[in-house]
Amino acid sequence: MSVSELHLPDHQKGLLLTTLGVVVLTPDSLLVRLAGMEPFSLLVWRGVLQAIGILAILAVLHRGGILAQIRSIGRCGILLAVVFTGSTLFFILALSHTTVADVLIIIAVAPLVAALLSRSFLGEAVPLRTWLAIASTLLGIGLLVSEDLGSGSLWGDFAALCCAICIGASLTITRHGRAVSMIPAMSLAGVLTALAALPLALWLEPGNMMPAGSHLLAVLLMGLVVAPVSFALITAGPRYLPAAEVGLLMLLETVLGPLWVWLVIGEYPGNLAIAGGAIVIATLAGHALAGNRRRRAALP
Repeated sequence: MSVSELHLPDHQKGLLLTTLGVVVLTPDSLLVRLAGMEPFSLLVWRGVLQAIGILAILAVLHRGGILAQIRSIGRCGILLAVVFTGSTLFFILALSHTTVADVLIIIAVAPLVAALLSRSFLGEAVPLRTWLAIASTLLGIGLLVSEDLGSGSLWGDFAALCCAICIGASLTITRHGRAVSMIPAMSLAGVLTALAALPLALWLEPGNMMPAGSHLLAVLLMGLVVAPVSFALITAGPRYLPAAEVGLLMLLETVLGPLWVWLVIGEYPGNLAIAGGAIVIATLAGHALAGNRRRRAALP
């Protein structure tokens, strides 16, 4: 059964798809740690496997119509792939030059960027409850990373800001092109990511780009399952949900990702991080419930 055949109101459909996608994405940071590879070599593998995984998803959903789906994304899909590739590369660059804490809190402004871009270019009104939820989640993310914030470099912080802008822009582009599925663009983004990272990988780690043993398992799980499935679901979200709301839901990954690392590797995120995460989760739940209550009240 395709996404369009789900018998749910569009807003609930968008919430379901995006939330499932973010939940699938949450082990991503753990798998990056377990892969134990130089970042750009990892990006090459991740990009190639992501492209293959997305094509496999398209084959299951559309069978013989894969080429038609790829052609349907048009210039909007190509732009989406380029911007999404930028977000991935800026993320890795940010992590290479500043602390994880700085990166997390700066990227948390992505929903604000998505709201501003959607309002400016798509003419979508952003409800007051969404602006309040953005402010509350920023507070929660601030608590989550407060113990380590500010210990990185300016260049890393700038790269993280560029990443946040790219994330917000990618959600807005997907929302703009919602008449067609933009999932095939994620396959193109995987190819572009691999091509962009390959020269740096060969320069930094010549002859040492092949993962082995348990590292290989982590790379395969990340590239063939986590990345393609999560990105396909998240990319489908803006077809039914405003870009700002999709950006808010993506903050779940910031909260739940460190919990996977704690459970598997034993890195305790700290009491403030848990408190901040609780604020984010409560805010997102309250935002969704308030939205559903408002829509039900508007029904005749």
